[in-house]
Amino acid sequence: MQYIPLGKTGITVSRLCFGTLTVGPLQARLPLEESARVLSRAIAGGVSFFDTAQLYGTYPCLRRAMEETGKYDLVISAKTYAHTRELAIAAFEEARKELDRDVIDIFMLHEQESEHTLRGHREALEFLREQKSKGNIRAVGISTHRVSGARAAVKHGLDILHPLLNKNGLGIEDGGREAMEEAVREAHEAGLGVFSMKPLGGGNLFKEAEACLNYILSLPYIDSVALGMQSVEEVAANIGFFEGGGFSAKAKLALAGKTRRLHIDSWCEGCGECARRCGQGALRVAQGKAVCDHVRCVLCGYCSASCPAWAIKVV
Repeated sequence: MQYIPLGKTGITVSRLCFGTLTVGPLQARLPLEESARVLSRAIAGGVSFFDTAQLYGTYPCLRRAMEETGKYDLVISAKTYAHTRELAIAAFEEARKELDRDVIDIFMLHEQESEHTLRGHREALEFLREQKSKGNIRAVGISTHRVSGARAAVKHGLDILHPLLNKNGLGIEDGGREAMEEAVREAHEAGLGVFSMKPLGGGNLFKEAEACLNYILSLPYIDSVALGMQSVEEVAANIGFFEGGGFSAKAKLALAGKTRRLHIDSWCEGCGECARRCGQGALRVAQGKAVCDHVRCVLCGYCSASCPAWAIKVV
């Protein structure tokens, strides 16, 4: 496994980052022991960088994997939607308690759209920066699906940028792939650590996995790549790619037949909360039920968290 400095943060990470959304309650809903087994396989394979979030519900999975492997020096990135100081304090303390660690390596504001949303999260951002000055956080940043968000990270002097980027530009909410590439390059040149998300379009691009990973790894301004994985076999295949530059014949065959889709159960009440939550415009209510435009959907599963009936999941 290759390890690389994350911008100018002083943090060194594995080139492959495990995005833990996929093992948690918003997607695979793996039992705790199974999710820990998948994460432990990644740790055994040399993955040292794990991305999680308050929304994902995967802190316990990471903690169990650390306990099982005895590897407590992992680099962990957490995220929160908190916009007030009080909510940020609660999110920070929740992460410390659930992960059983005093210092969180990276703490980010989740899914920021632009400098305007960053201003709206000023209190939370100030709190995170205070914790960095006290040594309780090593780096502060944002995740974003927008070019305007990536540019805001530079303007506000953040340490970390976690942008959505893939070869098809799937899921970028403004400007497209080339504009995001330019914004990310500018962030890297400004010294921000950059680790990208959704190189396979949330699973929509499984059939193009090799080309997608070759594309993202060819970009010199991407330090690390966050990939969501749901099985030990998937972990092994991706570690093999990052170490050897390609998939085995067995892994290629498995990926060619792999699909993920957003599933809406029959008990959907048609309340529209999911449509209001979806930043991709992939959901709408028709004839009293939620309907998904699968071309727009990036399979993030965030709509599932907003559904009061728990009628939505990624399968």
